[in-house]
Amino acid sequence: MSGASNSCPNILFVTTDQQHIDTIAAAGCPHVSTPNIDRLVREGVSFSQSYSTNPLCSPARSSWFTGRPTLETGVVVNDRAIRSDIPNIGQWLGTRGYEPVYVGKWHVPQAWPVAVPGFTTIPAGHGGAGNIGDGAIARATQGWIRNRSGSAPFFLTVNFLQPHDICQFVSMHQNAPDKIPYDGLEDVLPELPANFGYDPREPEPVAKKRRWAWTARQWRYYLWSYYRQIEMVDAELGRVLEALDDSPYARNTLVIFTSDHGEGCAHHQQALKNLLYDEAARVPFVVWCPDRVRQNECDREHLVSGLDIMSTVCDYAGLEPPPDVRGRSLRPLLEGTTTDCREFVAAEVTQTGRMIRTQDYKYVVYQDDPVAQLFDMKEDPGETRNLADEAKYADVLAEHRRLLREWEAGLDPAPVPGL
Repeated sequence: MSGASNSCPNILFVTTDQQHIDTIAAAGCPHVSTPNIDRLVREGVSFSQSYSTNPLCSPARSSWFTGRPTLETGVVVNDRAIRSDIPNIGQWLGTRGYEPVYVGKWHVPQAWPVAVPGFTTIPAGHGGAGNIGDGAIARATQGWIRNRSGSAPFFLTVNFLQPHDICQFVSMHQNAPDKIPYDGLEDVLPELPANFGYDPREPEPVAKKRRWAWTARQWRYYLWSYYRQIEMVDAELGRVLEALDDSPYARNTLVIFTSDHGEGCAHHQQALKNLLYDEAARVPFVVWCPDRVRQNECDREHLVSGLDIMSTVCDYAGLEPPPDVRGRSLRPLLEGTTTDCREFVAAEVTQTGRMIRTQDYKYVVYQDDPVAQLFDMKEDPGETRNLADEAKYADVLAEHRRLLREWEAGLDPAPVPGL
């Protein structure tokens, strides 16, 4: 296919930073008010088994914009650039009939750039402060949508920072006293999750991650504060959707909403990210488009990945994806034309951690670490019982090890800097 036509949909790709999957009121979270994300959920398709390729900012983003795992993009830690021989989605679409526009956080490698390769860039945001910068991102996006006069279909990506400010909250409350700073808040604090405890048989890189010495009250206050940051970014999303509704593009724009990674949220007594437990690795993923995408559908069966962004966008744009992309188009699932399930999704963390998530199990291993993790995700979705050492699961463990070996063998790893 040579290029997009005017009949192809516009595409609005909206992202948040560090959003736990269970933070949407319409998806069952009782602790937040998220009317704008709720609207996308009610009027679109959401995926509950959606995984980040790498639960850290820069690596996950490199996969969104290339369709390649972080072993291949070379962005295995923060603040690295995508390897130069892999095109990003703006470069690919921009030479094939689309108008690519970038607003907000990039972080591959610069967090708040004035230029992103392949995109018209609208500088907006404020480094390190989502409660300040997200308003600027939303208003810049509103202005662009309301003043646009081009005729080509657009790919507009809007990248908010919240609820990433939870990092600052955690840093500021490392030694917090066992009291709440606001009167009347005690009775509305969220309860701790059922898997606040954890199986102590963990690989060393997981076991040595800090578990905060907070009281139960402080853990609950942390959760309450995190949910308020979710509400902040939901309000800014509302400004963007309002501008889209008021524009000529509303009926012909595919909206994709997701997050780069999750947040500990007191599961396994963890805060923050960079873990392969579901609280960090699983993320919201919602797609909305009038007359094209099914409405009010929650897909709890199919495994999806941040790798799927590139292939899905190209499918709707009427274009072949770049060579060697590893994701798949979700269009058949979005439109209800197939129930085909992939066998697994993979994820990475740091330079040594790997995850294989199949329909029933999750396998996690770190290079040169003798401790593997195997969880039955149907019977133990909280990942509290490590089955890797149980003889009855030896065949399951061996199968997941095989899947990981074959997955890695099929990749084209980026050169490692310094070697």
